[in-house]
Amino acid sequence: MTGATAGAGKVLDAGELRELVAAAGAAPSLHNSQPWRFRSAEDGSGVLVFADRTRAVPLADPDGRALLVSVGAALFNLRAAAARNGLPVGTELLPDRADLADRADGTDGAGAEERPVAVLRFGPRGVPYPPAELADAIGRRHSSREPFGNRDVPEAVVGELIAAAAAEGAVLEFLEEAGARRVLALTAEAEARIAGDAARRAETGSWLREEPAADGIPERALGPQDPESRVPVRDFAGHGPDHPERFEALPQVATVATAGDTPADWLRAGQAMERVWLLATARGLRVSVLHQAVELPDTRGALRDPDGGPGTGSIQVVLRVGYGPPGAATPRRDVEDLLGGPVV
Repeated sequence: MTGATAGAGKVLDAGELRELVAAAGAAPSLHNSQPWRFRSAEDGSGVLVFADRTRAVPLADPDGRALLVSVGAALFNLRAAAARNGLPVGTELLPDRADLADRADGTDGAGAEERPVAVLRFGPRGVPYPPAELADAIGRRHSSREPFGNRDVPEAVVGELIAAAAAEGAVLEFLEEAGARRVLALTAEAEARIAGDAARRAETGSWLREEPAADGIPERALGPQDPESRVPVRDFAGHGPDHPERFEALPQVATVATAGDTPADWLRAGQAMERVWLLATARGLRVSVLHQAVELPDTRGALRDPDGGPGTGSIQVVLRVGYGPPGAATPRRDVEDLLGGPVV
């Protein structure tokens, strides 16, 4: 690291800022929409994180919840990359509910995009570093929509993943068979309803991309469909299982929940999801998101554990976890685009 220091804080140079933002931009997002922007703080001692609501997915995410979960994941990558470079960091979350409501459809609101949803500061008041192995996993983390094997995740690894979510203020619950089947059934129901809605189907299909591309889902990353409906994979193309394959008999399903359901909780959930995902990647696991059920209010509400288990808070994310082939890398926006122009 070569930047100068000013007072107690660290001042980033242009190369360092690009490195951190490139790591942040590798985070997962709904339909690979990549709804984030970044800017160096005026004094160079931190990074401002913005939600780019022009990249919203309004029918699937009318309140901007998934958008902020995505931004939270990018924020965690930013933290992990800073930690790898020896930078102590402090994070301040600054979401504004009214701003989210005004901008969830991607339309402009006066001055809205000039308000960051989080600030990452470098200096002596940092929080404990995320482990360096998490930053090293950023480039290997992909959504895997492929069939997984029937090998269970070891209990020791499950414990690590649960602790990773807890470190970010969220609860990760690995579901037993009955809970997994209930959540998979709700996901399948939501997928059928989304596929039967012409407007939602068109919105989903609008994120398919021919390569080269900077965002969205290319055909090579779609993965096969499960003809036995064990895993309700999203049908981006909208025409059923062109490439059917046999999936695992009982997918291992986990949920990420938060105590509340505010924009700040959504940002926390995104950081927890990404911390879990990067640790899973470092442990040789594959992950995909089963997002359909959280897109509909009634199926999202039904995701909560009816027996009062750990997942009785607000479910923010449903994950499928297991051992299998890595997912295909998806396109990424240029760092200059994420920064709004060249950094000098």
